[in-house]
Amino acid sequence: MNTKGLSLRQRAGRDLRAVPGEVTSLFCVTVIVMNLLANKTIYQVGSVAADGGILLSWLAFMCMDVVTKGFGQRTATTLSVFALGVNLFVSLIFYLCSIIPTETDYSAFNTIFGGTWFILLSSSIAFLLSAIVNNSVNEAVGRYFRKNPDGKAAYVTRSYVSTFIGQFVDNFVFAGLTFMVFAPIYWDGFCWTLPQCITCSLIGAGLELIMEVIFSPLGYLLLEKWRKEGICKAEGLPQ
Repeated sequence: MNTKGLSLRQRAGRDLRAVPGEVTSLFCVTVIVMNLLANKTIYQVGSVAADGGILLSWLAFMCMDVVTKGFGQRTATTLSVFALGVNLFVSLIFYLCSIIPTETDYSAFNTIFGGTWFILLSSSIAFLLSAIVNNSVNEAVGRYFRKNPDGKAAYVTRSYVSTFIGQFVDNFVFAGLTFMVFAPIYWDGFCWTLPQCITCSLIGAGLELIMEVIFSPLGYLLLEKWRKEGICKAEGLPQ
């Protein structure tokens, strides 16, 4: 089917329908839970810290890598925008729930689920930019594997390179906006320097890449399953 005559909304809907529902569901849930886990710092030495989101960020990027390989960069980015929209909607519901007055003290619940508006804004911008970068780099690297584009070497190379770069963008944009732009205004002058943001982003990207390396075989097995079922772009799915 030729998509040139379709509107942007129609193309986006078609892209989302192309991705198996279980991956779309897993990706959306991962993005939501990842942002909740980010409320807890699980490692900190000086200004270098890692929050609980690192436990799931590898899964979000693996989903993007798999979808990019199977259906193309545009579809993966469309899925990322959809997941971001779902997360913002859920965050709104969480916030509305947190401000409903109750007789029982739910201050701990309200603090976690109510969130902080500029942290949500920073994380949303960071996620969107990192998704675009990750998916674009993944597809660009894949073009260099012309002899065996579906091989394991091609998959791990494009996944590892795009994940490290994408994760760095995610960490750096979030840290820069949160700790260099908003924190000095809303957190009594607390802020990070540019070198601190870069260092923390590099370390975080490295840790998240390790997680990707450990679990990447799962993504490759899923792609093999899709190829056998003939649902990937390479198997005739028009773009």
